[in-house]
Amino acid sequence: MHVLVLGGGVVGVTSAWYLARAGHQVTVVDRQPGAGLETSFANAGQVSPGYSAPWAAPGIPVKALKWLMMRHRPLVLWPSLEPRLYGWLARMLANCTEEAYTRNKGRMVRLAEYSRDALRDLRAETGIAYDHREQGTLQLFRTQKQLDHVPDDTRVLDAYGVPYAVLDPAGCIAAEPALARVSGTFVGGLRLPGDETGDAHLFTQRLAALCEAQGVSFRYGTTVAGLRHEGGAVTGVVTGSGAVLSADAYVAAMGSYTPALLRPLGIDLPVYPVKGYSLTLPVTNPEAAPVSTVMDETYKVAITRLGDRIRVGGTAELAGFSQVLRPPRRETLARSLGDLFPAGGDLDQARFWTGLRPMTPDGTPIVGPTSLANLYTNTGHGTLGWTMACGSGRLLADLVSRRAPEIAADDLALGRYRRAA
Repeated sequence: MHVLVLGGGVVGVTSAWYLARAGHQVTVVDRQPGAGLETSFANAGQVSPGYSAPWAAPGIPVKALKWLMMRHRPLVLWPSLEPRLYGWLARMLANCTEEAYTRNKGRMVRLAEYSRDALRDLRAETGIAYDHREQGTLQLFRTQKQLDHVPDDTRVLDAYGVPYAVLDPAGCIAAEPALARVSGTFVGGLRLPGDETGDAHLFTQRLAALCEAQGVSFRYGTTVAGLRHEGGAVTGVVTGSGAVLSADAYVAAMGSYTPALLRPLGIDLPVYPVKGYSLTLPVTNPEAAPVSTVMDETYKVAITRLGDRIRVGGTAELAGFSQVLRPPRRETLARSLGDLFPAGGDLDQARFWTGLRPMTPDGTPIVGPTSLANLYTNTGHGTLGWTMACGSGRLLADLVSRRAPEIAADDLALGRYRRAA
């Protein structure tokens, strides 16, 4: 079967890899000149199944109001007349219950754990290298109140058998020795030893090369203008040049741009762009830099070691499709790094970047079939596209191939929103 994958980020390329391994003829279409050049380009670098949790949670509405008042706020909301934003926010608020949080986190951990295992299998099979480390994630708490809420997350980790350790300050320093330099900054942490780190952009580019060796065709510099459909199925992809590309099946993996593509087909995809920022800077003192990933719970910032670089990522900015680099967001990232690893890297050489994360109201990506017989989605991963990419790609390939997936998948598809309605 010929499958067209629309989108050449980490999710699209992993989808192509597993589809090709399943025996399909695969073509990837992307507007960029290469793979992984948008949201996958400079994300926080975490592969964090243990940290997979929906933003919609009990108490979040009150916390969000407080965050909006902070100088170095993790959440930014720009005034907008866009109805889709407020509809998406309403759906997110509806998921801020204990029952919804437990259900959504369970879905996310299930897919993320599966994805981490799929990534390990892929690495063993291909030898792919991407500055990866397998030294866990440390969620760092600056206040006792933050530490007191740890049981809210560990209940789901217990249910899925995800290993973790609640650490005192000494335990945090044992995991991340450079924190000894700022020992008065934090009161404890939650360590997730099964988490990994790696450069998603490097991974995507190298996996794209492996895909080509498997016969996958990449059509870079090709804009997807729309989809043709007839008789309950997609019949072709209209490109920006007016050409029509045809296949037997189609996978929409265009991140935040997927809803606009599917809306003319009568498919309402509840995905909204949540803007994130990052800094990438050279390590100047390895002993003062992080070993793996440290999550600063106060500012919701991840600080990750990627080879001889440090990646600092965070902020949730609701600003539509704007990709303006805003200096206050840089200041927040720099503040978190300066508090925790002040001598680890050279901020003067930092590269400032922004990308649009495709976020669903319940935090779970939308992977699976749609109301059109040969159209599938693989999008809505939010901040966890890198974490969930391999699992989503393998799952998607099973669904397209009409094989039984290795994990429960029905509640990951778009149909869950129809059932909820």
